[in-house]
Amino acid sequence: MIPGSRAARIQALVAEQAALRDARVGPLDVCTAAVTALPVGGAGISAMSRDRASHPLCSTDSVSQQLEELQLTLGEGPCVDAFVFGSSVLCTDLLAGELQRHWTVFADAALEAGARAVFAFPLQIGAISPGVLDLYSSNSVELDADEVADAMAFADIATLLLLDAGISETGVPPDTAASGTDGADTDRPDAASFDDLGGYRAEIDQATGILTVQLGIGVEEAFIRLRAHAYARGTRISTVAADVVAHRLRLPQEATPSDLRPPGARPSDTQPSDARPPDEET
Repeated sequence: MIPGSRAARIQALVAEQAALRDARVGPLDVCTAAVTALPVGGAGISAMSRDRASHPLCSTDSVSQQLEELQLTLGEGPCVDAFVFGSSVLCTDLLAGELQRHWTVFADAALEAGARAVFAFPLQIGAISPGVLDLYSSNSVELDADEVADAMAFADIATLLLLDAGISETGVPPDTAASGTDGADTDRPDAASFDDLGGYRAEIDQATGILTVQLGIGVEEAFIRLRAHAYARGTRISTVAADVVAHRLRLPQEATPSDLRPPGARPSDTQPSDARPPDEET
């Protein structure tokens, strides 16, 4: 969990960026706030999935947009590693020999695009990871412990925004990133209110825990059931979580295929009833 004072400070920075746009908070505001708060030149977020096409979601400038596209196209880079291993990847200098050997194509391509340092932070809640937050600098730079903690706090906020807004693996088309927008429909009456974000993680975690006991299932399936229930009824996952915690809602014991379908999936994309998201790696 993010310490309260850090969370409040990071939330205020993100809210300020949304206020400048005169819009509700979206993933792009997380990126722009991170750039203002950290010694980096740009930021981007990619929506990622292990079983569907991943795509850039938003970026602050042309270099970060290129980095998102490069990594997803080449299948290598800090973003890919952060998603696969579920941990932060901090690359202070892409000219370093070990990084050149590890990312044989990406390292040189990123340098050519204008990036010298790249930092990737997975967006995670429980075992679910809808994407990665990437930061870059045109110079070799190191993030100190406080700056890494701040970056992780920005990633936490981006995670909650993506999950609660229903922006996940297939929720936003690739051309959204190209337009420089964050992909969120800020005019929706049920769009996430930033003031509610502080309690989302705790309530969603609590509801997930309740479902594991009620239904006798694992944490991963419990979260899928919670998210799918919200999607099927066109409501926010935080609303469903609140109903579960308050005992206003009890999900059926037996899951149907649609109960395990991720938000945004078409009928032909329905996973079998024993489908599970990949285990979170540490």
